[in-house]
Amino acid sequence: MTGHDYARLLYLGLILLALGGWLVVHARAQMGRTLQNAAIWALIFLGAVAVAGLWPDIRDAVAPRQQAMQTADGTVVEVALGQDGHYRLTLGVNGVPTIFFVDTGATEVVLSRRDAEAAGIDTGALDYLGTAMTANGPVRTARVFLDSVELEGVQDAGVPAVVTEGALDASLLGMTYLGRFARIEIAEGRLILTR
Repeated sequence: MTGHDYARLLYLGLILLALGGWLVVHARAQMGRTLQNAAIWALIFLGAVAVAGLWPDIRDAVAPRQQAMQTADGTVVEVALGQDGHYRLTLGVNGVPTIFFVDTGATEVVLSRRDAEAAGIDTGALDYLGTAMTANGPVRTARVFLDSVELEGVQDAGVPAVVTEGALDASLLGMTYLGRFARIEIAEGRLILTR
């Protein structure tokens, strides 16, 4: 610590001493209640400090982040299983970050209307000629080709996808994209994609 840091600590200590003195003088009649409130505020402050210090761990547990590394095999992208039992990847679709549920049972890359519009696709001008079966029944789809799809530095152009006409909470990353990877592996609660 430098002399400047010690001066700051001294200054803060004097402010706390002044506030504490004012509290003692002001609340002499209700000292028990005042101490109780001070203890509550001290615990709130300590809790906030603990949350701030542990935030990276909390964030990773709630919403696991993907990471990429270069190996002798190529680019390896890993993501942990989410608390809800799904793997999620964030891909750049036409330069726009888009969150996808990884769905090895889906043939296509499926974009929700919201995600398609965010990626610059005019959903009102699409021809919804296809049909897909969902948990809520059949939904009409329109075929598109995405100009660019990027996952942690791995770039693809002209990726085929479909846009749903109906409501879809999240976009799905199906096999037309996943099949571009040399290896797809699920091990110890992690999805590992290698290209």
